[in-house]
Amino acid sequence: MMPDKTEASDNARNESVDEMAPDTPFDDVVAEQQPSASSENQASQSNDTTDGVQVADPDEQNDPLNFGDQRMGDEEPLDEMGQLRLQLSEAQGRADENWDRLLRLQAEMENQRKRAQQEVTKARKFALEGIVGDLLPIKDSLEMGLAAAQADDADPNSIVKGAELTLKMLAQVFEKNNILEINPVDEKFNPEFHQAMSMQQIEGKASNTVASVMQKGYTLNERLVRPALVMVAK
Repeated sequence: MMPDKTEASDNARNESVDEMAPDTPFDDVVAEQQPSASSENQASQSNDTTDGVQVADPDEQNDPLNFGDQRMGDEEPLDEMGQLRLQLSEAQGRADENWDRLLRLQAEMENQRKRAQQEVTKARKFALEGIVGDLLPIKDSLEMGLAAAQADDADPNSIVKGAELTLKMLAQVFEKNNILEINPVDEKFNPEFHQAMSMQQIEGKASNTVASVMQKGYTLNERLVRPALVMVAK
């Protein structure tokens, strides 16, 4: 007997249902996992939001204006060894400066000493330059007087006048150079400027008085150059 079309249709429907049955649990698992993933994403977003609002970076809290390494007051103080090294460096600099100044002063003092020594040497060499210039005309006058005295027609009076003129010139040179003559006739004997050659009892002369001068004495700027040789009355 031939199968009914209605039965064949029912059999086909049942087979279709049987084939679809294993797929139903997989869909349920997928549906269950989707809410879990969504909840994890929400939790992650919630944590990110919480971190951005409530929790701040420690560096941002310590440096709100973003000065970085330029913040004032953050320099660490020097330790004791660093301070000692700094003080040593400053002291060494001052010592070098003082040493250089000392060397300069010593060189300047040495130059001044040499200049003074040169001036003294020149003064000793040329101390008589002025008086020599004054004595040269006197020498010329003496030579002229000597030549006139040796002439065949020499005039004694002219020779005497020339000698007197020459002596006067010499006296002017002495006065110009502060050379004073010591001629202590009838003065009291002074051993500082007089040198007694002899002592005689002379009538009319007081005791310890210079009776006569054998050789005149001279002083230069009140300093004795040569004492006067005298004879003293007793």
